[in-house]
Amino acid sequence: MTNKILQQIEKQYMKAEVPQFRVGDTVDVHTRIIEGDKERIQVFAGTVIMKKGAGMNETFTVRRIVNNEGVERIFPINSPFIAKVVVKRSGETRRAKLFYLRQRVGKAVRLTEQRHTKKNETEAPAHSNKSRASQQELAGAAASA
Repeated sequence: MTNKILQQIEKQYMKAEVPQFRVGDTVDVHTRIIEGDKERIQVFAGTVIMKKGAGMNETFTVRRIVNNEGVERIFPINSPFIAKVVVKRSGETRRAKLFYLRQRVGKAVRLTEQRHTKKNETEAPAHSNKSRASQQELAGAAASA
């Protein structure tokens, strides 16, 4: 319930294309770093453990392990310093905040990968005996020719 005037002012500073990812996804966050007059891109790879806020105040937290130490970084989604967010794999979660990952070590930190099923695969029946027999006949005819 923010003020309509504030929404209009914030609209001009918000990104046109907001990156699409969910909590539990493993992402690469490409950030612009300005050092003096030079600009470079640095990648921070990790698991999204939370998203919060709305509008200009929307942020997400990415966690990764560096030298056996957990490192978390909070990124504003609409920041001009974020070049892009690339989703490497989608994790299967049942929660909005994954703070329980902070207590886990090693392979226990990994989330099970989310399975994406296509409609065509679910509707199409498995290979029937007819199709298998016809494939063998075709293979035999090709081998004899």
